[in-house]
Amino acid sequence: MMWPTFLFGLLLASVAGWIFTAYAQRRRIRMLERSHEEIQVEESLVFDFLHGLGEAFRETIRPGELHRLIVEGATRILDAQGGALYLTDRTGGKLTPAFVSKGCPPLVEVPPNILEQAAGTPIALESYLRLHPITPGEGVIGRVWKAGQSVCFNELSAAPELAKLRGSAFGTASLMAAPLSYGEQDLGVLALANGSMGAPFSQGDFVVFKSIAEQSAFALYNAIIYSMANEKKRLDHDLEIARDIQRILLPAEAPAINGFQISGINVPARQVSGDYFDYIRVDDERLGVAIADVSGKGVPASLIMAICRSVLRSEAARNPSPADVLRKVNRQLYPDIKEDMFISMAYLILDHERDGIMLARAGHDAPLLYKRQSQSVTPVKSPGMVLGIDSGNVFDRITSDFAVPLERDDCLVLYTDGVTEALNTEGDEFGLERTVESVRASATDGARAIVKRVIDDVRNFTGSHPQNDDITLIAIRKT
Repeated sequence: MMWPTFLFGLLLASVAGWIFTAYAQRRRIRMLERSHEEIQVEESLVFDFLHGLGEAFRETIRPGELHRLIVEGATRILDAQGGALYLTDRTGGKLTPAFVSKGCPPLVEVPPNILEQAAGTPIALESYLRLHPITPGEGVIGRVWKAGQSVCFNELSAAPELAKLRGSAFGTASLMAAPLSYGEQDLGVLALANGSMGAPFSQGDFVVFKSIAEQSAFALYNAIIYSMANEKKRLDHDLEIARDIQRILLPAEAPAINGFQISGINVPARQVSGDYFDYIRVDDERLGVAIADVSGKGVPASLIMAICRSVLRSEAARNPSPADVLRKVNRQLYPDIKEDMFISMAYLILDHERDGIMLARAGHDAPLLYKRQSQSVTPVKSPGMVLGIDSGNVFDRITSDFAVPLERDDCLVLYTDGVTEALNTEGDEFGLERTVESVRASATDGARAIVKRVIDDVRNFTGSHPQNDDITLIAIRKT
């Protein structure tokens, strides 16, 4: 009787053990399935976040939208109560709030008066958090930015400024913060927080958070690059328009005048030029010719050039004295030109009736005079000082008319220092001597040939070296 009872008990125990094992196994399987589902959900959220960042750059995303996408995406993935993105300002000296999600616990120390206001008007706290900048080392966000190290706090002994609020409705119970950097560029700090009702962040959450911060930094850096590229494209477009306008202001061709042959050219070093040349009808018999060089290059120089053109044209009409014209131009320009800017100019009047040229020079490179009879080339060094550095007391006394008599086939060549100071790959300048030789070699073929020869010689000399200054050249031949 004992033996069958024992066997039955053993069988019963085995069945019970099997049932318990099966139950435990099923429970473990359900837990694994639930964990797998949670992992899949988390992976799906992460992939959605990364996909969202990628899609953002298929369009021209506004910075605010990208900032919101980063914070809200990180908050959703890690089931946080709220988050904030702080970005380095233009000076690099502080962090400014780029996006703070609604309901995010304070991540900085909040003044008591703001807390009092927030008790009745929650928007007061939100406004403070969205406007308050952070300096290096200020609070946990400032320390993360300064140290460049990610942190995860579930107890706030290392963040005493936040611990003060732990028992209040605005308290932060747990926090994760990571610096955002790409290459050598510090971009800011990303932070997530939970209040007292939220679950503390786990180490797994921290690992995922740091990965999100890395991808966010990459996205922010790309946004900066895209923004710079778009800004450059816009500026290039604006400069193209400015260049087209400047082409209109510069003469397309030389006017016909009895007794003279004229040719001129302007070759800007950039999209727009600080050099200027012009032909101005003084009266029925005389033609004014001007060449000028504004200190500096690019847009600022081109704007001064446009002002100079307008003033010169208004003063040159029916005035037979180049020196008097320059004096009046100087008096008008002087109040509006910055201390570090000036204009060199040569202005002359062609007079067929008197077979010559009347010249006034305001500190510009001395024109080159070619005499056909002797085949010599010499600089015409008439006195004068640059425009815009003297109100007129000295300028008016120094600047005077200088007669340049011409015989048939004599030539006068005006140029800017972009010709003589053109550099080759060895750093040597084209120089005045080479310019003189180019003029002498081409003068017998006329004004157009002089301009072409000088430009060709400069380009052959400089070779592959980029043009370092604007080039303007005018050749005048007595016929």
